[in-house]
Amino acid sequence: MYLRSCWVESMTSAQAKFQLGQILRHRRHPFRGVVFDVDPTFSNTDEWYENIPEDLRPRKDQPFYHLLAENDQSYYVAYVSEQNLVEDLSGEPVDHPDVSDLFGEFTGDRYILHFQMN
Repeated sequence: MYLRSCWVESMTSAQAKFQLGQILRHRRHPFRGVVFDVDPTFSNTDEWYENIPEDLRPRKDQPFYHLLAENDQSYYVAYVSEQNLVEDLSGEPVDHPDVSDLFGEFTGDRYILHFQMN
């Protein structure tokens, strides 16, 4: 549903610090989520990028992660640069309603993918 063909390429790259199924937190904003896709470099619109205040704009030449995200008020999909993410050490699952569409068992720090890559 959310996965695009580029995730296979990006996950084979040694540059990505985080993995599919891993739970992460944003460094500055109060949300967390599970990684469901990775872009090796910025791959969103210029309009999206320009809407970020200039002093907070991340570099485009780093991995960007697609997260099934949650905060205290809602669930959504977030697109976040690697520099703005840290591992979530809470041991708590992500309650996003789409998690079960892509992932199976929660192991305490990550989710297992429903399918295997060839």
